[in-house]
Amino acid sequence: MSGDVADLASGKGHRDENFPVASVLLKPQHRAPIMAFYRFARAADDVSDHPTADAHEKLSRLAELRRGLDGEGAEEAVALARVMRECGLDSLHAHELLDAFVQDVTVNRYADWEQLIGYCRLSAMPVGRFVLDVHGEDRATWPLSDALCAALQVINHLQDCARDYAELDRVYLTAEALEASGASVGDLAHERATPALLEAIRSMARRTSDLLRESAPFASHIRDRRLAAEVAIIQRLAEDLVRRLTTRDPLSERVHHGKAEAALLAARAVLGQIFARRRR
Repeated sequence: MSGDVADLASGKGHRDENFPVASVLLKPQHRAPIMAFYRFARAADDVSDHPTADAHEKLSRLAELRRGLDGEGAEEAVALARVMRECGLDSLHAHELLDAFVQDVTVNRYADWEQLIGYCRLSAMPVGRFVLDVHGEDRATWPLSDALCAALQVINHLQDCARDYAELDRVYLTAEALEASGASVGDLAHERATPALLEAIRSMARRTSDLLRESAPFASHIRDRRLAAEVAIIQRLAEDLVRRLTTRDPLSERVHHGKAEAALLAARAVLGQIFARRRR
């Protein structure tokens, strides 16, 4: 297989994600670098998740993206590198994100929660940190951002657990959680989750709730009011998705939000954030 990164594009865009990406709430000057980062991340994600490209090809394309961060390589990375130079942003976040996609190609099972969070440290936390840097926020907010970003990543894994297994033989449900509930990886191939698999999923959802409790004060620590509103929305959406994951079967029931559901939750979150700031 030959060509460039674009050959493996899925066609998925920022409006297809579970959570807002550089929404209109953000100031235009902040949206542009975040969208450059998103396009870079989307290109890398499409490469690592391509259903037919082999590991050698995927790693070659990811290396092309890494070269682009130095100015010569994939278009999405070159564009991001230019934005980072112009805005004085740290390229470490982009490199760490690429490390996560390399890990997606080379690792398809996780032993325990700590190992999974180690993966989230590369796959999710750099995204939040980049957004905070774009806004000039205090890096003291990073731990709160890290908790929220890790939660979002695990939520995505739990929602898509059956598809990840079927299409990529990739399992983010930890061996520890599966063993504790008496479930097996093969249970992910069923049309409905077995009681044991449901318990494994719900046990990980409960641990994700702990992350969301940790990140709950995050929006109130952000100086930029527009970013704080977006973070409040994301927090509220995540909390509702975790609630669903503790009561629904992601193999046979819809867990993702519909547009109307997401809009209602977003409106409530923004109003709550406005009132909270006024009280302070």
